[in-house]
Amino acid sequence: MKQLTATAKVILGMLAMRPRSGYEIKSFVDRSTRFFWAASYGQIYPELRRLSQAGLIEGTDSPTGGRQRTIYELTRAGWHELETWHSEPGEHFDYRDEAMLKLFFAGAVAPKRAAEISRERAEQAAEVADALRAVEAGAPGDDQASYAVLRFGIDLNQFIADWFERQALAFDEGIPLAKLPAPEDPEEQEKG
Repeated sequence: MKQLTATAKVILGMLAMRPRSGYEIKSFVDRSTRFFWAASYGQIYPELRRLSQAGLIEGTDSPTGGRQRTIYELTRAGWHELETWHSEPGEHFDYRDEAMLKLFFAGAVAPKRAAEISRERAEQAAEVADALRAVEAGAPGDDQASYAVLRFGIDLNQFIADWFERQALAFDEGIPLAKLPAPEDPEEQEKG
């Protein structure tokens, strides 16, 4: 195979965990990787066909309740492709955040909206952190690597929420950003 697509990486990884149907892959994506690596039905099903044609996965018909269903699993070639991809360094991280883009242009477009944009983004990040904390509460905790990714998501989104909230206060109070106090270190607060 020339190069794995983003969706192929998700599918092969999910199938390494256990055989699944396309619906099961999408459901698991919605509860796990969507916070950092999303995939839609419109991406998953065509990619399942492509991976099957490439001999990396194979499907077995497994109807349930009168509904047609195919359960996919990795082939030996699929395992090889997944292991090859997994052994390579990760690609460059591209951070895209529309609120950050709006904030960047706020000075030219609508300076008075800067605080509002910041508060909206802080609220969104706090909601994601809370959603991830709910996932954490129900997570079995037996996979340390997956748990580390979950904690990263919680910590990152909490940082983003806090950062945007501080920016909103700075915009409201007209404080130059260079004069903003640094956030308090929770460990230092405990010592005090």
